[in-house]
Amino acid sequence: MNAVVTGPDGQDIPIEMGSYGIGVSRLVAGIIEASHDDDGIIWPESVAPFDVGLINLRSGDEECDQACGDLYAKLANAGKDVLYDDRDDRAGAKFANMDLIGLPWQVVIGPRGVKNGVVEIKNRASGEKEELTPDAVLNKLMA
Repeated sequence: MNAVVTGPDGQDIPIEMGSYGIGVSRLVAGIIEASHDDDGIIWPESVAPFDVGLINLRSGDEECDQACGDLYAKLANAGKDVLYDDRDDRAGAKFANMDLIGLPWQVVIGPRGVKNGVVEIKNRASGEKEELTPDAVLNKLMA
């Protein structure tokens, strides 16, 4: 900007300045500060990096992989952004990581649920969990 001031000796001195505006990083920090718990972030749906976290409890199991793939495709086709956790890791680690990330909704698919035709859906903010059919989960997330 070529801004200068005149020093006591009559010489021009360039001004050093900074700006403390409200930028994206400050907004993210403010949201996290206002919306978190001991387990991690709780993203409001309007600003969450993903809409849904999909957890495959038994990656490598043909039925679980198929059920996750089907629901993932349906959610994506409905315009939902899905973070799919298909890591070969313990269930507790997957749950803890998903809570830490803080996506508004978590959908859990495991062998027992696949056998019974249901998946578990969890609202991150309230902690409420319920078992629904995959189509009912899709309808709930589209409401």
